[in-house]
Amino acid sequence: MSVDPYHAVQQELETSIQNAGQLLSSYQRIQNIARDDSEELSYARNELKATLTTLEADLEDLEESVKMVEATGARMFGLDDAEVMKRRKYIGHVRRELENMRGQVSVAAPKRLPQQSSGSATPVYPPSSRGTSRDDDQSAWAREEQQLMVRQQDETMTSISGTLNTLNQQASLMGQEIGEHNELLDDLERGVDSTETKLGGAMQRMRKILRDSEERGSGCCIIFLIIVLMILLLAVILV
Repeated sequence: MSVDPYHAVQQELETSIQNAGQLLSSYQRIQNIARDDSEELSYARNELKATLTTLEADLEDLEESVKMVEATGARMFGLDDAEVMKRRKYIGHVRRELENMRGQVSVAAPKRLPQQSSGSATPVYPPSSRGTSRDDDQSAWAREEQQLMVRQQDETMTSISGTLNTLNQQASLMGQEIGEHNELLDDLERGVDSTETKLGGAMQRMRKILRDSEERGSGCCIIFLIIVLMILLLAVILV
């Protein structure tokens, strides 16, 4: 049985749709408070368009998988005609949703111009008031962004401070260990000096013993030679 790639592509498509919906909501929010030439609005629009392009590519892949099933035969994939029709309807639904999103991005936000008919009592605000209101909204949005950045910086500084405190504690522990090692080395050095002194004294006593032994050995040899000489003299006299 051939492998049906429909579900794998559909899962990627659903993820792209959710992402596009979130980006569209963000784009509309920025569009309501920012100027038409705002950098934030342009960035949001471009990001949304790129996501929609990816979504369209995934949709084409999904449609190709359905075409492959139709060309190969639904039974080869363990499917029936009703399942194939269901997939076709799903592709059509996603395509309409994609076109709707593209339409919302392409159509600019309507500009509300001051109009007043002779029989209308609706007040018309001057352009300067609307401009001031939009500037206030944009300033509020900018302040929120700055506050968010400040909070993120505070969190980063807190994390760095905690890391520095940990490093300081580790450095203190290392300093204590180094001090203990230095004390052990000092004790070892004193022990080596004491052992060296004792060894020097033992060597002196050993040399003295050797000299005494040599002197006693020489005296014994002289006595032995005298005795041998006397024996020889007695032997000559007696003969």
